[in-house]
Amino acid sequence: MTWLLYGATGYTGRLIARRAAAQGLRPVLAGRNAAKLVPLAAELGLEHRVFGLGEPAAVRRGLDGVTAVAHCAGPFARTALAMATACIATRTPYLDINGEIEVFESLHALGPRAAAAGVPLLPGAGFDVVPTDCVAALLAARLPDATQLDLAFLAGGGPSPGTARSAVDGASYGGRIRSGGEIRTVPFGSRQVRAAFPSGARTVVSVPWGDVSTAYYSTGIPDITTYTTMPGPTLAMTRVLRLVPLRGVVSDAVGRVVRGPGERRLDATRSEVWGRARDAAGNAATATLTGPSPYRLTADAVLRIVVRLAELPAGFQTPSLALGADFASTLDGVKVRVQAPR
Repeated sequence: MTWLLYGATGYTGRLIARRAAAQGLRPVLAGRNAAKLVPLAAELGLEHRVFGLGEPAAVRRGLDGVTAVAHCAGPFARTALAMATACIATRTPYLDINGEIEVFESLHALGPRAAAAGVPLLPGAGFDVVPTDCVAALLAARLPDATQLDLAFLAGGGPSPGTARSAVDGASYGGRIRSGGEIRTVPFGSRQVRAAFPSGARTVVSVPWGDVSTAYYSTGIPDITTYTTMPGPTLAMTRVLRLVPLRGVVSDAVGRVVRGPGERRLDATRSEVWGRARDAAGNAATATLTGPSPYRLTADAVLRIVVRLAELPAGFQTPSLALGADFASTLDGVKVRVQAPR
């Protein structure tokens, strides 16, 4: 198969490209920066294509002859719709590693068009949101009448430039939860829970993670909150960023300063997820997941999904809907534990 990796010169894109080449896969590397793309393609012995996302016709030409697209160029609020729309027009299956709530919602709205064209749209095919989405689906299966879902994650090792830019851009929305099936804005960090991670219980605060969008489509649970650890200064800075008029300038500056974790740190970093579902009668089910670095997990998940992408159902998909609630447990180094309702 001839699939295209767009955003191949970004931090996560490079990890995916190198892992793909090591596995004998032959993606076409793509992006808008020829100065970065040409040397990477030469290093890995792969074909490359240079094009931006600003002109729809150019994007469609860039997809000529490819059987699937792994879109890894963030911030996705600026890029995902352009690529997904081109994929629908060219009938090319699409996945991305987006974790942005508004982007998930926009791609969900494109779902009927994608279904009519026979095109799978699978956003969130990395750490955002494969492990949390699969935990959510496992909990919904254990507690089918659940009305409330809490999901928390730990992702050490430091962010990539793209993750840092997305975080700054996302600060403009404040906190987000799902309540009564609707996404609502709340103060950032306004909720706290004690999450029993495998490495030990931690107090976590509410953050606008992608599952506020996707877990609802995966499970039908109407009330969803997502959490992580957040040091006081970081939480304060996030609140300040909501007031910054030149947020795009700040976002781009952060992206230039942040480099992403090196190889040693990637190898030393682990990720964890904790989830809890509750029903109206007070019954609860919990689940935990441990895995490698979020970036290692992302590269593994993308490569496993992209080779199956054309076989998945058409239209908007979440990882657990398309691949099953147990998909995360098939990834390298991932272990999942679900506790029965009590």
